[in-house]
Order: sequence, then C-alpha cells, then structure tokens
Amino acid sequence: MKKLMMGLLLVAGSSASAGGLLINGAGATFPFPIYSKWFNEYNRLHPDIKFNYQSIGSGGGIKQFTDGTVDFGASDAPMKDDQIAKVPDVVHIPTVLGADVVAYNAPGVTGLRFSPATLANIFLGKVARWNDPAIAADNPGLKLPDQTITVARRSDGSGTTYIFTDYLSKISPEWKDKVGSGTSVNWPVGLGGKGNEGVTGIVKSTPWAIGYVELIYAIQQKLPMADLKNKSGSWVKPSLESTTAAAAGVQIPDDYRVSITNPDGKDAYPISGFTYLLVHRDAKDKAKGTAIINFLRWAITDGQGLATALDYAPLPKPVQQKVLKTVETLTVQGTRLSAK
Repeated sequence: MKKLMMGLLLVAGSSASAGGLLINGAGATFPFPIYSKWFNEYNRLHPDIKFNYQSIGSGGGIKQFTDGTVDFGASDAPMKDDQIAKVPDVVHIPTVLGADVVAYNAPGVTGLRFSPATLANIFLGKVARWNDPAIAADNPGLKLPDQTITVARRSDGSGTTYIFTDYLSKISPEWKDKVGSGTSVNWPVGLGGKGNEGVTGIVKSTPWAIGYVELIYAIQQKLPMADLKNKSGSWVKPSLESTTAAAAGVQIPDDYRVSITNPDGKDAYPISGFTYLLVHRDAKDKAKGTAIINFLRWAITDGQGLATALDYAPLPKPVQQKVLKTVETLTVQGTRLSAK
C-alpha cells in the first residue's frame, strides 16, 4: 500500500507533459489517494486529458475555486452560504464516503476504544494522561501507562477537521460552546500538522500521540485505530461497512450539503462524511467543461469500483443515481451535453 500511495502522490502532484488538455484542481487531502487513482486511470483511458491536482486542504481548495485559479475544487466540508455567495454557480458533487479515524501511538497498548465524552475531553485537553480514569473506564482490563497524551491535529484549513469538529460539536456541549466546528478552529491543545499526511507523520513519530486522520492514511502507515461508541451505544470499528452504514437512511438534499456524523444505527461509524468536487454549473471553457462533465460521469459510475481497494466507501446506489442526474444538469457555454 505504501509503495502504491507514493506512486500516486508523485503522479498527482507532477506537471502534465506537453500536449493534450490539462485540467487543474486543488483541495482536500482526505480523498487525495482515490482522486489520484481516478485521474491516472482516466488519463489511461483518455490520453489527451490530464489532471493536475494539488492536495492543499479543503480550505485552500474552496479559496482557489472561488478565486478562479483552478478548474475545479475539492472539499470534505460543504461550502457555507457566505462562501457560495461569492461563486453562486458552484455545484457540490459527492464522490465517495470516507471516515475520520482516531489513530494513536501507544507502545505496548492495543485495542483502545473511546466513548464520545472521553474523546472530546482528550481534544479539549481535560484528559491529558493515558491512565486517566475516563480512558480506563472505556477500556476495562487494559493496562494503561502514566504517560502524557500528545494531541495531533491539523494546522491548515481542512475538511477532515470539519468532519471531526462537526462530530465533537454534536456529542459535547462544551466543545460546541468553546471551540465549535469548521475547517479551521482554535484548538485548545495539540501539535499541528499540514494535511492528513502531516498529522499521520506526527502520530507515527511521536510516542503517546493521538490524532484524527482519514482511514487510508492510518492504514497506509499501519497506525492502530480506536473503536468508538456510536449514538446507539455500540462499539464500532472504522471500516468501509461501518462508513457506508453511516449514510443509510440519511435524507440527501438536492444541494448535497449534509452532515452524516453521529448518525443513528447500531452499525454506523460515527465520524463519517461525503467528500465533494466543486464545479461550475455552466462552464465557460468548452474543452475543459466537456472533459470535466465526462469525467464526473465516469467517476460516479465506473470509478466507484476503484474506491474500496483504497479504503473509501462507494456512494450508495440511490446516491449515485441522484448525483448522475445532477451531473446531467451541468452545461457548457449554456448547452447540456448528450450523455455518452
């Protein structure tokens, strides 16, 4: 997996070779591995179309899309009303589901699990040692060391942070009041890392650290992941199945701006979310607009089959169908494209 990931990082971050159509995008690190795989595969099928995607975080992706410096943006956090006001023709296209996992580096300790209150209090700085009674209560029979917890969190604007803090705001009134949710927040404690890659690096290199990262980054670096107690009171492992279960029964609005953290369902993983591509409802550049629409058609259909190998949950079939209908409403210079 590590070898594969490194190859994807190099391809996705490199400049396109001469010739062909180059489409530039930027944004979320959360879906970077699957987007890299999609862009490479689509280029193999359509050698005249190349993608250059910069993994800079959701906040950066929204900004660059709004400023018009990229052809598409990417974000795990749906844009807010005031952001949409600056680019009113934006369309959110859900692509896959992912999970924020709680990864940790506790030498000699395995099988950790956290209740909602304990997890919130760790990131509030109120639970500061590994042998705190709250952690002990969540992990009966587990020998816990008297070591200081090092919290790792994002330093950049991040959809991963949005999903994580959205969850903490739902389960902790104190967190909601003191910190709140967003792509960037004023963290009470912790060391900041840039991107999922940066937080993963801090956790891996720092004994007694804990942080939140997207599922694939923890798997890639072989970091232990904690089980979490969900809204139904079940202890749930982060997995594709429990991530998909989080979206079951959720009403999806037409603009797709929806939170699925802390959902109902005994099998639902509580820190899950959609990730989105941000595109224009009407593209002004005919060649790029046509290529983006055709790519979206492919990604929402054939591309979904590549998701599970990279530890992302494909869109549920009803959501795929809904998103495809939205893609067919997109236009290029005022004209809809015929479906291929």
